[in-house]
Amino acid sequence: MELATVLPVVWFGVIGFGVLMYVLLDGFVLGLGVLAPFAEDEAQLDHMMNTAAPIWDGNETWLVLGGAGLLAAFPRAYAIVLSALYLPVLLMLIALVFRGVAFEFRFKARRGKRFWGAAFALGSLLAAFAQGVILGALVEGMPLEAGKYAGGALDWFSPFSMLTGVAVVFGYALLGSSWLILKTEGRLQLIARTLTRPLVLVVAAFMGLVSAWLPFLDSRIMARWFEDGNFWWLSPVPVLALLNVLWLWRAAMREGRDARPFLLTLAFFVLGFAGLVLGIWPNIVPPSLSIWEAASPPSSQMFVLGGLVFLLPLILGYTAWSYRVFRGKVQADAGYH
Repeated sequence: MELATVLPVVWFGVIGFGVLMYVLLDGFVLGLGVLAPFAEDEAQLDHMMNTAAPIWDGNETWLVLGGAGLLAAFPRAYAIVLSALYLPVLLMLIALVFRGVAFEFRFKARRGKRFWGAAFALGSLLAAFAQGVILGALVEGMPLEAGKYAGGALDWFSPFSMLTGVAVVFGYALLGSSWLILKTEGRLQLIARTLTRPLVLVVAAFMGLVSAWLPFLDSRIMARWFEDGNFWWLSPVPVLALLNVLWLWRAAMREGRDARPFLLTLAFFVLGFAGLVLGIWPNIVPPSLSIWEAASPPSSQMFVLGGLVFLLPLILGYTAWSYRVFRGKVQADAGYH
């Protein structure tokens, strides 16, 4: 096979992997911010934030990898996405910066801890919502003419993108609550368990609403699932997602095996992401821009791929190492400096 055929597939996988890793790893930190108003006092919020304090900075490396990979391998797609989604992308970036500043300042502040706690919650909420809006706008499809974006600055604003924005907020909240079950004990873990079960129902309901809406969109995702008998070999994904919800529902209130709710929540996100990728393939910008049409020259892709061969194992290595070093329960009196 020619490089012009193979390399876009490789880079599609690399970018997809980077985005998925970001969603899984930074998603629970954003979820902690979404759940911050449920903390009973400032000490409990300290405890919540301390569970992520040693590792949260490195999570955003995956977002940078996905964005840089998109620019290098699919510059046409990068130009279209940034042109169409400039405002929600800008909101996401500002909110992430705001969240990061609030995270650090709250631990150092002698006064105003409540303000910075509220800022952490607000930044997390807005970043999660913006990411959901971006997802919804991509799934809904973008108007293209001659391979260029033909819509307006607010075409991303639609009932469907608002729905996916709220859905991602609740999804990240579920990641955050299951993370707290894994990392805490006592009163905070009990609150997390109490929140997890209704969050499972809400997230499952949003998944059902989004799936029911897809046939009314022009992004051709639903056609991908049902044309030429595709549903029969794609059906394991929704079946496993449904079983995953049932297992997660049961695991949320079962004492012991505290890792199981978090692992099942991660699996639920992986299955949802797999369903999305299977639905849009081989397009990188629905409804019609394929990975081969959007790809940069093979020489450019090979040049960047050479650097990725060294960079990706390094990122995976320090990510695995940091999570291993800081594994186990985080006590309420743990400090962050």
